[in-house]
Amino acid sequence: MGLTGKVGPTEGQGAGVGKTAPSRLLPGDEKVTTRLARFLGEAAGGAATITGLSRLGGGAIQENWRLDISFASGPMAGGPVAGGHALVLRASAPSRVPYSHSRTQEFALLEAAFGAGVTVPEPLWACDDAGVIGAPFLVMRFVEGISLAQKIVRDPALDGARDALAERLGEELAKIHGIRPGHAGLDFLALPEPSPAAAAIGAYRDYLDRHAAPHPVIEWGLRWAERNAPPSGEVVLCHRDFRTGNYVVDANAAAKGVLTGILDWEFSGWGDPMEDVAWFCAKCWRFGANDREAGGIAGRERFYDAYRGASCRDIDADAIAFWEVMAHARWAVIALQQAERHLSGAERSLELAAIGRRPAEMELEILRLTGAA
Repeated sequence: MGLTGKVGPTEGQGAGVGKTAPSRLLPGDEKVTTRLARFLGEAAGGAATITGLSRLGGGAIQENWRLDISFASGPMAGGPVAGGHALVLRASAPSRVPYSHSRTQEFALLEAAFGAGVTVPEPLWACDDAGVIGAPFLVMRFVEGISLAQKIVRDPALDGARDALAERLGEELAKIHGIRPGHAGLDFLALPEPSPAAAAIGAYRDYLDRHAAPHPVIEWGLRWAERNAPPSGEVVLCHRDFRTGNYVVDANAAAKGVLTGILDWEFSGWGDPMEDVAWFCAKCWRFGANDREAGGIAGRERFYDAYRGASCRDIDADAIAFWEVMAHARWAVIALQQAERHLSGAERSLELAAIGRRPAEMELEILRLTGAA
């Protein structure tokens, strides 16, 4: 849950609440920017000059910065933006959410997706040396557009573009699911054992068992999931946060709704392809547009049909029902983890604290989906 080219706060994660936690990367810190320019110059094969550095809105888990930069020589000399390049630096935050990948691992996932033809920002370099800017980071191309979910689902200017956008996203998801275990560079991803469903239930239950406060409704949802889990099937690369708010669409009036990038790969892993399909359609990611069940932008069937056509894979209705319950259980657990970052004192943030109210919403939906409400 981060961004390249995002405008505004991370929707669905405390949008408009408080301010982002203080950063360790400051535009006025000459020592840091000098070290960063040296690293980028060595990576690109030509002396680098940073001409702009500004914090991007959004990104409740990692820090994201726009870098305007020029190179004196090498393959990146010159460039499309005032003789330089617009890039994004994505740095690890002071505290982290369990199960999120490191920046070098997220970089490897971006490389795999980019190589498979998925519409993602081009990954350029990664650095696991915290001595450069104070945290590990990756660098990728900046992509233009908007990702604010509320705008995408509500802006009248996009009324004629959302159906086509849903179809494009179905096709993109099929490309992601074309990446299989054994793919070069992804050996750090563990296979889900004994099955994707059982592994997910076990992970969430393990966290709840260690959490200080009881959450009986989430436990109820996990028990329901245990009794209704789909059989183990094919295993593919799942994005695991494929939703409205994590993709960028062109903001230009002449190309409204054109997809320019799929973001936030830090939770990706091997899993059941229906997990991503259900996550995109889950009520928690419709941002109030509940009549458009596919991400708040279109009907399910339009999204389903595009995915079916591109993946040659059918939609398993029972598996979707299971993974939608799991989507709300998972988001509830992530919200608890986000709030804990604030409550523990590791990263004081009103935005993170406010996310702690989300589990109640997820619990109500779990009861509804399981027939208990």
